[in-house]
Amino acid sequence: MSFALVRFLPENPGFRFMAHRVVVLPVTALLVVGSLVLFGLNGLNLGIDFRGGTLIEIKTTDGPADIAGLRQSLGALGLGDVEVQEFGAPDDVLIRVEQQPGGDEAQQAVVDRVRAALGEDNVDYRRFEVVGPRVSAELAQAGSIAVGAALLAILVYIWVRFEWQFAIGAIIATVHDVILTIGLFSITQLEFNLSSIAAILTIVGYSLNDTVVVYDRVRENLRRYKKMALADLIDLSINTMLSRTIMTSVTTLIALGALFLFGGEVIRSFTAAMIWGVAVGTFSSIFVAGPTLIYLNLRSSRASTESAEETA
Repeated sequence: MSFALVRFLPENPGFRFMAHRVVVLPVTALLVVGSLVLFGLNGLNLGIDFRGGTLIEIKTTDGPADIAGLRQSLGALGLGDVEVQEFGAPDDVLIRVEQQPGGDEAQQAVVDRVRAALGEDNVDYRRFEVVGPRVSAELAQAGSIAVGAALLAILVYIWVRFEWQFAIGAIIATVHDVILTIGLFSITQLEFNLSSIAAILTIVGYSLNDTVVVYDRVRENLRRYKKMALADLIDLSINTMLSRTIMTSVTTLIALGALFLFGGEVIRSFTAAMIWGVAVGTFSSIFVAGPTLIYLNLRSSRASTESAEETA
C-alpha cells in the first residue's frame, strides 16, 4: 500500500487536453505574435552589457537615498543619458551613464566625475563597470549565437533520438517559450543583460526536458496502443506524466520565488524570466508540443514506415 504525503492530482487523471487545442493554439499564436509586435515597438531595455557605458552602484550611509537630488547633481555634469534608480533597498542606488566618445579613458573619466560630484562622505561606492561599444556588440552577437546554436542542437538531437515530427514539435514549443519570454522583457521593460541570456538558455533546457519526457511516453504508448486515436494517446501520455510535471514545476517555482523576493535586485530580471519560463515551458509541453504531433500526422507517418519495414 502506497501513501502520498502531498497529492495534487488523482492517481489516474483523465484530463482531455487535446480536445481544447482548437481554442488554446490560436490564443497561444496570438500571444506569440503580440510578443513579436511588442518587441518591434518597444524593443528591450538593454543593460550595460549590450549598450556599453558605465555602471556605478552606491550605498548612501546617511539614510535613504535622495533619488531626485542625485539625478539633478549628475544631470548637471553633461554626460548625456544618465539613469538613477533605487536598487533593492532604499539606500542602494544604481547609476548608468551612456557611452562617452573617446574610448576607455573617457569612460574612466566618467567614474572620476561622478565621484567628485557625489563626494566621499556619505556615499559607499560598491561597484564600477565599464563596457565599451565593441565589447557590448560582441556580447550581443555571442548571446544570439548561443540561443540559435542551442535550438539547432535540440533539432538535431531529437530528430536522431525520435522522429522528425517530434523534432519539429520540440522546436516549435521551445521557440514559443523563448518568444514569450522576450515578450515579457519587452512589456515589463526589465533590464535585458547577460543574465537574461543565461535565463533564456536555462528556459530552453527546462522546456526541452519537459517536452522530451512527454514525447518519450508518447513513443512508448505508440508501440503499446497501435489502434488508439492519436489525440487520446497523447492525452494518456500527458496524464501519466502530469503528476511528475507539476511536482517538478512547483518545486522549481518555490525556489525561484524565494530568489525573486529575497535575492536582491541584481538577479531579479534573471529570476523573473525563469519564473515565467518555467510556467510557459510547462504549458507548451502540454498544449503546444502535443497538438503539433497531431497536425504533423504522426500516426499516419509512423504507420507508413512500419508497413514499409514489414514489407521489406
